[in-house]
Amino acid sequence: MKSKEELKKVAKFISDYATRLLGSGVHTSRVVRNSKRIGDVLEVDVRMTTFQKTIVLTIFDRETADAFTEVVDIPALPISFEINSDLSSLSWEAIDKLLPLSAIQEKYNQLIAKPKMSPWLILLLVGFANASFCKLFGGEWLAIGIVFVATLIGFFIRQQMQKRHINHFIVFIVSAFVASLCASSSLLFDTTAEIAIVTSVLYLIPGVPLINGVIDIVEGHVLIGFSRLIQACLLVICISVGLSASILLFKSSLL
Repeated sequence: MKSKEELKKVAKFISDYATRLLGSGVHTSRVVRNSKRIGDVLEVDVRMTTFQKTIVLTIFDRETADAFTEVVDIPALPISFEINSDLSSLSWEAIDKLLPLSAIQEKYNQLIAKPKMSPWLILLLVGFANASFCKLFGGEWLAIGIVFVATLIGFFIRQQMQKRHINHFIVFIVSAFVASLCASSSLLFDTTAEIAIVTSVLYLIPGVPLINGVIDIVEGHVLIGFSRLIQACLLVICISVGLSASILLFKSSLL
């Protein structure tokens, strides 16, 4: 039997755990499974309702049926497959070793405090990845080099705008415009300019929200699934606006 204070601590931890997963790009059913797994270890039943911005979490003491409810905001975090994998592994470790709340909390704090990848390394890797798309779609080597540089500039601007907490729709429009504008320099050379311009904005495509939205709908979490798809579609529209603006500036060259 747990006291009210113990239930509150359990609810606080599971809500932090669940929102960290949701904010880092995990589909809803996985978050629910992981949270229930930790609840089983701590001998409570977990019920969760997920929305785009918040979750409503209720836990029940299995002995007394006492309940405690938390309403928590989902933080806007960068997509991190490493965090997602680590936190999922934590739920399995907790149930395999029957860890108490204090041990689970300690391991959780260690995982989220791990050093993050250098933003400069991320910038470089994104540049190579986007340049690879240009090659994949038949771009010539000169166009690939231009896309690489355009991606570096566009992604750097995105990073700086996100640091300043600028609205993400504006971030996507400006980043797409700058990247495609830089890629438009390929029109000055005898190379595959159209491929360079189009692939220069592919680093902005919200693939994770699109995939998670479909998975959520298929697995019955329709509300948050449609919310994620709508959010992703709005971001795609923002990319189109930024790309279209740069194309209009060079319309005569493209035609």
